[in-house]
Amino acid sequence: MDSVDDLLRRLEQLNAIGTALSKERDITRLLETILVAAKTITHADGGTLYRVTSDNKALRFEILRTDSLKIAMGGSSGNPIDFPNLPLADPSGKPNDSLVAAYSAIHNLTVNIADAYTEPNFDFSGTRQFDARTGYRSQSFLAVPMKDHEGEVIGVLQLINAKRPLTGEVVTFSAADQSLAESLASQAAIAITNRNLMMQLETLFESFISLINLAIDEKSHYTGGHCQRVPALTMMLAEAANAAHDGPLAAFSMDDRDRYELKIAGLLHDCGKVTTPVHVVDKATKLQTLFDRIDLIATRFEVLKRDQEIAALRAQLALREQTDAVAEARIWSHCRNKINALDGDREFLRKSNQGGEAMNEADIQRVRDIGLEHVWRNVDGLETDFLSADEIENLTIRAGTLTSAERDTINYHIVATIKMLEQLPWPRHLKKVPEYAGGHHERMDGKGYPKGLTRDQMSVQARVMGIADIFEALTARDRPYKLGMKLSQAMGIMHKFRMGGHIDPDLFDIFVNEGIYLKYAEQFLDPWQIDEVNPQAWALH
Repeated sequence: MDSVDDLLRRLEQLNAIGTALSKERDITRLLETILVAAKTITHADGGTLYRVTSDNKALRFEILRTDSLKIAMGGSSGNPIDFPNLPLADPSGKPNDSLVAAYSAIHNLTVNIADAYTEPNFDFSGTRQFDARTGYRSQSFLAVPMKDHEGEVIGVLQLINAKRPLTGEVVTFSAADQSLAESLASQAAIAITNRNLMMQLETLFESFISLINLAIDEKSHYTGGHCQRVPALTMMLAEAANAAHDGPLAAFSMDDRDRYELKIAGLLHDCGKVTTPVHVVDKATKLQTLFDRIDLIATRFEVLKRDQEIAALRAQLALREQTDAVAEARIWSHCRNKINALDGDREFLRKSNQGGEAMNEADIQRVRDIGLEHVWRNVDGLETDFLSADEIENLTIRAGTLTSAERDTINYHIVATIKMLEQLPWPRHLKKVPEYAGGHHERMDGKGYPKGLTRDQMSVQARVMGIADIFEALTARDRPYKLGMKLSQAMGIMHKFRMGGHIDPDLFDIFVNEGIYLKYAEQFLDPWQIDEVNPQAWALH
């Protein structure tokens, strides 16, 4: 007979267990906590937790513990359970009522057995074999179904060999034991169901994120990998910062919820790009819109060359009566010089269109001169500028391929990202996603965008994402306008950004000292990009 004090103590344990179950997010640790708690409050020597398989045809072993034999399988033990599932029906389709755990699940009933060896209603042959092999004596059994909020059985909690706390004598599970185990099984089922629902919602949410990133990928295959690589690098650097036990970032720490929040922010950091016109995102050359307009200009050059030939032929014809070979040769020489000059101008514009290197003032002026000096008749036969104002603006871009207006369009994606993310009703553990995702284009000196935040106004997570975004862009090998940089070149630029107030210096030091750049490179870069990085050389430049 259980004493009142013992019952009160065990009820207090049950309440404490319920609180612990409600806080546990990891499903494996949750299941282990359930079994250990059940063993504790019933004084059971061993136990097994089963879950109903997804097809509702069997019970699957999840956690197994037997204290006296020092057996621990499943869960945090690291020892896998290789026992076969317990079928809920026999080959003919009839309920498998011969096994205690299966019977409990099928009929939604608690089964309390005093001694397995004298129990006539169930098949304990497997138990006897186990005992013979190990020297154990399986005696009392308690199998309790775990039911969700809809009354569906989702698992079974089976306990073995209740013991008297003082003597260790194996006894039958008491009515109090059964009642406590049933209460715990009910709480456990609710906790498991809630966790499963949370996991399903998280999976659904992440699927929507993947859908957004897929839309961006479909718009531009050039930047599709960016949406996956930046989150990966973000987590690498954040984990390294979390592991720092001294230095400026010693106080920074993350738990599992913090990690998940940062992961989601990383996946959504460029979601605003769904609003960016694809011809701007994919602009590989200066004159590219829906197509590269350099070919239109090349056609104009061909027309100009044709006009030169026509003019030369007409001049020759005018000399036919004179039959002046010297004059005709002079005309053709002049024509050839004009055509060569046109070919030179055309080749110059082709190179200018690439945008690979910064243009100097002389080259910019030459583009303008070409646009004005050639006589050109449009389709209406009217003389017009050889290059339009828009073409001159694009061809005289000093660096890269984007005009100021196009760069503003690209930059707007971060504003769109923030607007989109701030519209969502984030749960408490994801409240900072908009701030993390929206801060990756800010700078430590306040010269970034869109808000012009300084380092002190930014979270560590946002600063981490800033480094990840820049490094990925420098080394990315799938951009339409450039090849990915080698590590040494990219890290040299990152160092300049550190010294210039662009990125967080403390985080960059971790990025370097912990070799995060190399871990990322080995996973995401081409072998030819991975060269030696010498931080000592940075001081020389």
